[in-house]
Amino acid sequence: MSYCVNCGVELEASLKECPLCHTPVINPNRLNIEFPASPYPDNKGQVEVVKRKDLGILLSVVLTATSATCLLLNLLVFDASLWSMSVIGGCICLFVFTFPAIFYSKTPIYVSLLADGVSVAVYLFLISFLTDSDTWLLQLGLPIVLLLTICAECFPLLSRFFPLTILSCSLCIFVEIPIFCVSLELLIKHLLGLPYRITWSAVVLTVCVIIDFALVTILAKKRLRNEVRRRLHF
Repeated sequence: MSYCVNCGVELEASLKECPLCHTPVINPNRLNIEFPASPYPDNKGQVEVVKRKDLGILLSVVLTATSATCLLLNLLVFDASLWSMSVIGGCICLFVFTFPAIFYSKTPIYVSLLADGVSVAVYLFLISFLTDSDTWLLQLGLPIVLLLTICAECFPLLSRFFPLTILSCSLCIFVEIPIFCVSLELLIKHLLGLPYRITWSAVVLTVCVIIDFALVTILAKKRLRNEVRRRLHF
């Protein structure tokens, strides 16, 4: 009969570890038996991991090559229109969108969102070369991008004064949705020369106002807020 070297409990002959403290049971007569080699590497660093820097280099090369080749094809072969501008603008947007995640993760959220808005504005400006007029860009495209950028910047701004929870974020979203829809309809009617009168956006405004009142009531009442969180599991 054998005993555990750690806690001294009596062990059965078939046990491979102590049932009390889980100390491995070592048979001195089997110490010289060679065990098969492990299929996994013993030394750290044998398995290479793709770093963000390498991924950033790959993404930069692919986007640059795509933009350059499309520009050359546009200038030398398919020169009927400046179609390469749309491809170049898309590559610029993709690079700016992925920059904080791949290249520099410490970029402030305000700067990142502002850069995203500027890149989309540049993309629309490049697409305007494919059209005969830039009226849509000045009266519709750029104002929409500016409005979306302001709405996106509101989230990090509010997080400095209020805790961001699912309920507070939902309230912010349902406040911004009707503002954006009403502004969008007015911009479209200004572009088309129609009277300033809201129609479809009024339906969105009504629904969102009802939801906003409900969310404000939930946030104002602690017991109601806790009950909603308990029932919805967040």
